[in-house]
Amino acid sequence: MDEFDIAIVGAGPVGLFLACELGLAGCSVVVLEREPGPRSPWRAAPLGTRGLTTASIEAFYRRGMLDPLLSASGLPAVTGVETDADERAQPSFAGHFAAMTLDPAHVDLAAFPFRLPSPGPEMLMADLEAVESVLYERATKLGVQVEYGVTVSGISQDDERAVVHTGGHGHAARWVVGCDGGRSVVRGFAGFEFVGTEPMFTGYTLLATIADPEKLRPGFNLTPQGAYIRMPRDGHLGMMDFDGGAFDRSRQPTREHLQEVLRRISGTDVTLTEIHLASSFTDRAMQTTTYRRGRVLLAGDAAHIHSPMGGQGLNTGLGDAMNLGWKLAATVHGHAPDGLLDTYTEERHPIGARVLDWSRAQAATMRPGPYAQALQGVVRDLLGTRDGTTYVYGRVSGASIHYDVGGEHPLIGHDAPDFRLADGTRLGDLMQDGRGLALELTGDHHLRDTAAKWENRIQYVTGTAHNNLGVSALLVRPDGVVAWADTPTPNPTAFESALGTWFGTP
Repeated sequence: MDEFDIAIVGAGPVGLFLACELGLAGCSVVVLEREPGPRSPWRAAPLGTRGLTTASIEAFYRRGMLDPLLSASGLPAVTGVETDADERAQPSFAGHFAAMTLDPAHVDLAAFPFRLPSPGPEMLMADLEAVESVLYERATKLGVQVEYGVTVSGISQDDERAVVHTGGHGHAARWVVGCDGGRSVVRGFAGFEFVGTEPMFTGYTLLATIADPEKLRPGFNLTPQGAYIRMPRDGHLGMMDFDGGAFDRSRQPTREHLQEVLRRISGTDVTLTEIHLASSFTDRAMQTTTYRRGRVLLAGDAAHIHSPMGGQGLNTGLGDAMNLGWKLAATVHGHAPDGLLDTYTEERHPIGARVLDWSRAQAATMRPGPYAQALQGVVRDLLGTRDGTTYVYGRVSGASIHYDVGGEHPLIGHDAPDFRLADGTRLGDLMQDGRGLALELTGDHHLRDTAAKWENRIQYVTGTAHNNLGVSALLVRPDGVVAWADTPTPNPTAFESALGTWFGTP
């Protein structure tokens, strides 16, 4: 039986990103995937295209994987691009709420005072195949073992280890993480409680030949009978039919059925002449009550499922992986402070719950009938205001994510600003080795001696910044979250206390 520090079930973006984090930290990792290989028409463009939001893009940037991802997506690299501005430019796309598109000009960036420009874009459309290829290459370079065509038949665990049973073989590990999607077998075998709400609609995504595409309006379209989306690529459509989720993925949708639904929702007599690919989904919203049971943890869709409206599923899963990776690695290496691994559930479960409620709110707003139509009018009025648009943008982009990690400074618990130092170095450049970061922005060395005690777990850097936002020093966790900040003069005693809280004893 093979022995590893961590066994990850599922080689999608969440499982592979987590594997990269653990491999970077020096853990032995195996990733088990039931599919025979990484390629699939559902993972390639256009059906596999997903929107990566600011938080996810920052995660790739801080691990040196943004340029490879841009290259795999056919976009120019950002290496060497100098961002001289001290404030972020207005976003070019602000997302939507319940198929009602936001005007990016209405986003008030002053509502996010700790956001600074970084080389990466605010939003990136990338297909899953490109994302996974970049992560797979990085993971294997870090020594991660990835096995395809592996079916999990059971999970067992005791106080010392867990075993992933795969037919006549087994993979033993100190920890197992289920990243195997909404129908997670790890979740079932490990006995996680999965609770939530039943669906209001059946959604469809399809690639078709359309005889008369001019009959369909481009973009998001909310109608009295549901909603449809005509994507930029010809024949790529999405639909939401409020049938109570009656048509689920156990049946393959036919051309006749898809055409009937599209005609009813769009109010047109549009004709679909051929269906190339089609699948259905629902807005069933479920979440496990905890993200850990013994030596088994969950991340991504294995821990929470919801409608894909708003594109937050992949981004939430990547956030799970970033949050869990360094905590699990510290636990494996034996220097995690008491309770560190429990903060994974404490921090990420509320984020998942908010995403589920965001999905439910959109479904309730889109539902056909006079009550929802009245609600739509109110929402449109709110989205026409600067405050309303900014609120939705903060939720969709991830800019409003905040963890309650204690401390008085308003930056604590937020994603770290991408400070640009006088020598051209950026905060994102300093985080590629996966360690924490102690950054002193006064040019002095008040914290150097204290930081040296944890030099194997954090990097200490001092220098002046083009815009320090009034912060004299900060401690950044490996996942990019600010764990401590101070101004005007750093307090070494408070700094040492924060180091102990998140990085254990020296």
